[in-house]
Amino acid sequence: MERSQVHVSDKASDEAWLVQALWSARPLRERLSVLRAGRLGLARKTDALVSAISTELARTRADSMVAEVLPLLAACRFLEREAGEILKTRRLGRRGLPFWLAGVESSVERVALGRVLVIGPENYPLFLPGVQVLQALAAGNAVVWKPGAGGRDVAEIFADVMERAGLPDGLLTVTDESVEAGVSAMRGGVDKVFFTGSGASGRAVMRAAAETATPVVAELSGCDAVIVLPSANVERVVAALLFGMRLNGSATCMAPRRLMLVGGGHERLVARLTDAFAAMDGVVVRDSVREQLRGLVEEAKSAGAVVHGDVRDVFMKPLLVTRARPEMQLAQTDVFAPVLTVMEFGDVGAMLEADRACPFGLTAAVFGDEVEATRVGARMKVGTLLINDLIVPTADPRVPFGGRRGSGFGVTRGAEGLLEMTAVKTVLVRRGKGLRQYVPTTDTHENLFGGVIEMEHGDGLRAKIKGLRRMIQAAMRLK
Repeated sequence: MERSQVHVSDKASDEAWLVQALWSARPLRERLSVLRAGRLGLARKTDALVSAISTELARTRADSMVAEVLPLLAACRFLEREAGEILKTRRLGRRGLPFWLAGVESSVERVALGRVLVIGPENYPLFLPGVQVLQALAAGNAVVWKPGAGGRDVAEIFADVMERAGLPDGLLTVTDESVEAGVSAMRGGVDKVFFTGSGASGRAVMRAAAETATPVVAELSGCDAVIVLPSANVERVVAALLFGMRLNGSATCMAPRRLMLVGGGHERLVARLTDAFAAMDGVVVRDSVREQLRGLVEEAKSAGAVVHGDVRDVFMKPLLVTRARPEMQLAQTDVFAPVLTVMEFGDVGAMLEADRACPFGLTAAVFGDEVEATRVGARMKVGTLLINDLIVPTADPRVPFGGRRGSGFGVTRGAEGLLEMTAVKTVLVRRGKGLRQYVPTTDTHENLFGGVIEMEHGDGLRAKIKGLRRMIQAAMRLK
């Protein structure tokens, strides 16, 4: 199927609103049946999806399968199984209803937003935006998908598979990869924007969305910390860090950037990492990122840090920066390159104070005794806390993912991510024919309401009884 539009035209916009209304009106089970057929179709298209992912990304085909296709399919199956329970209307019943509102029945519905814009990243062009698209469709929305650089081909395969599975034509629009395509979609009118990308780009999107008061879920990048306690298993820490450096050439939003060593005795760990990094294969780093990293490394060196590795290598091996300090820009910047700063602290308190110097809060991984590590992690302001692991558990389709502070706000994935694709509609129904609630108030009503307040919220039994008497006397005068 050819999708040649560069921007979203007004006609396409009008048609999308109509198609979305019809899609949203369909029973949820019908929408989910389309998603199920789409999941099966995507599974059959695994080879095509993997082949469509940019070869400039530092990964093998197997990497793309396990990091993009497999978690996407798992997220779709999660929706098939759980969306009905997550999105069902919640009827509040009589428990907790103030007695003076007797006769009112309340329910809370989750309804489609309408039309959402998904702005995908360059580094994971299928999984990250794909899950958001599936959740938006399950909730009854129309979607405009603006791929990141190099992501259009895989997005078009996804959209073609979904339409063949029964998704109405025009419900999912794939634009080109340009910034202008995203701007055009926002000008055309969307009800919410889901952005995944760098902090700088995310702030630009939020500024544009503010012009029309359009809400944004922003999954921004990080400068994530790995905390190593004295009780940590060194072999596990080394294996996890090598994985974090290797995965996608370390161009991952939650790749480790700050290694924070608590207490003494970490010399063997640092020596192991120095040797292991030197033995790893190098990756091609984009010129603009390399230039950014070069400046950060020079600043760190001038402040006393020791750099193991060379940013000038064409195929750059991971850089290990020892004797780093929290105030260095390298320890506070979201740089998409294989680099790890090492900082040492005498105790947990000093480590936590240093962590607060970094403006990001996407994930943190703490290695050590589970009870102690969990206690330390509880004091960190991050969206996701991992204990004795790194990155991998976040692929669980049941768990939400999002950041705090400079790493964004709102979540995607999991039940909470699905709810982000909806608006709350509260429905209040008055039963009975009484009109007493509309009667103008008098001095007697003042006594009535005062009695109610005292009876319900008075301090102690005597005060409550006094309020009850006052309420009854006023009510009798109103009859």
